[in-house]
Amino acid sequence: MSSVPAPLWSLQCPDAAAVQALAQGPLGRELNPLLLHLLALRGHEAEAVARTFLNPRLSDLGDPFVLPNMSTAVERIFQAVDKKESVVLYGDYDVDGVTSITLLTHTLRAYGLDPRAFLPLRMEEGYGLSLDGIARCFERHGKPTLLIALDCGTGSIAEADWLKAHGVDCIIVDHHEPTPRLPECAALVNPKLRGESGPFTYLCTVGLVFKLAHALLKTRRLDHFDLKHHLDLVAMGTVADLVPLKEENRALVRKGLDVLGATRCVGLKALKDITGLDGFVQAHHIGFRLGPRLNAAGRLDTAQTALDLLLCTDPKEANEFANLLDLHNRERQEVENTVQREAQAMLASEPELAEGECIVLGSRGWHPGVVGIVASRLMREYHRPVLMLAFDDHGTGKGSGRSVPGISLVAALDGCRHLLDKGGGHPMAVGVSLNESNLVAFRAAMIEGVRSQIRSDELAPRLHLDAEIRLADLAPAFFDGYARMEPFGMGNPEPVFLCRRVEPNLPGQVLKEKHWKLMLRQGKEMRPAMWFNAPVKDAPPPPWDVAIKVQRHSWRGQVSWQLMICEARAAE
Repeated sequence: MSSVPAPLWSLQCPDAAAVQALAQGPLGRELNPLLLHLLALRGHEAEAVARTFLNPRLSDLGDPFVLPNMSTAVERIFQAVDKKESVVLYGDYDVDGVTSITLLTHTLRAYGLDPRAFLPLRMEEGYGLSLDGIARCFERHGKPTLLIALDCGTGSIAEADWLKAHGVDCIIVDHHEPTPRLPECAALVNPKLRGESGPFTYLCTVGLVFKLAHALLKTRRLDHFDLKHHLDLVAMGTVADLVPLKEENRALVRKGLDVLGATRCVGLKALKDITGLDGFVQAHHIGFRLGPRLNAAGRLDTAQTALDLLLCTDPKEANEFANLLDLHNRERQEVENTVQREAQAMLASEPELAEGECIVLGSRGWHPGVVGIVASRLMREYHRPVLMLAFDDHGTGKGSGRSVPGISLVAALDGCRHLLDKGGGHPMAVGVSLNESNLVAFRAAMIEGVRSQIRSDELAPRLHLDAEIRLADLAPAFFDGYARMEPFGMGNPEPVFLCRRVEPNLPGQVLKEKHWKLMLRQGKEMRPAMWFNAPVKDAPPPPWDVAIKVQRHSWRGQVSWQLMICEARAAE
């Protein structure tokens, strides 16, 4: 089913004066003109700014104590260290949550404190701090004197009050949007307390835990503990949580990927082995191979296996955990595909559901752990915000939403609060809970909430092209500089290039009935290319104009570059 018109191809143009200025400076003698074009297009127009972007350094990291309440958190943690208090780390069940717990566990162990880790059950206890989750946590580990909530807690007013009433201090380290009333706790470390213009608002929780660990080490140095050795965990959580890869995130992920390539963590090594990564790791490997497997267990049941994998030290045990996560991932994919087919059938039978500015679907029998992924797929297909809700037999629904650039789902939710049991998140992704009886009213309110934000063509599908190239441009000098643009991800998207009038060597090689391996020719130049999920039986007539990405690959230590076709059309 074709849901929306084919995307309009839009070739972006940077400021010509900015490109000229870079070309006339020292960088102009170092970099291919195409790379100067890309730098200017991404706003790195000044020489110093461009160099910082190309060469992110850990030595440039800022003072962790500028984060709200960091000094108080450090003081309370050292009190727990000195008095050998019982400490529980209570985290979320996604990659950011489990990497945050793992990093803080390693840090506190280095100070001689052995904290207990706890993850809530997604189905029974829901996201974040909950009274049910806290009760089970205390049954399992006993009542601690200090509970550190990671990747959750900013909106947990009642839970923080309950902990305080029962004599448990609480430190919250979180990056989610603050609520009008904040929880009463020993310390709330959240950069967004100072608004979106404050420092470090782009960090996810594992990035904040890195800052917390850095603050601890600045206060009380440890010669036997090197925080840089754990940057693989920071890279994993940061990339998987889809936060912008800018400023310090860029430095942390760039260095973290290097650490991940030769990781000392036996769990991550086992996970790399099972996904076929032999050393060299890029951000998209986390996004599409490693991250989904760590997330899979938490989506369907409990994330305990993911946490056990990251914390274990026995290679044999790590391989067992990695195999179990791989199995969970395959099960998760089957559940996702079933929910997606049912959602598409719903839209086919009731086309009016796709006609509004926001698509809101709900059904009994859908698994709440996968509706966010399906919402993301439908958002890309229909190019409009999508919310998917899974209702249980009692009509209680839990759901997730994903948005398009320029439309804030959090802002849209503000007009629906009276219909929700719970709801919040980020502009691009939210989680909600509501009763099935409110679904129709919620759908109407969300459509209105999205419609009120539309100022231009936010819902029009576009394929943004960064630059026009020829196959001859893809030479070693270009590749050497292009690698310095990495890592790609949120906030630094992988460039998409336009290459005109190329001839594919049809029929090429079809893999798994949907992927196409081709050779592209332009004049005398030929380059191999892959086209995933290609319209093999409905391809445009050659020659083609192609939208392509250029990706670095490694196999047994040998690095190569390959073209990845995003779209193709008959040449203009």
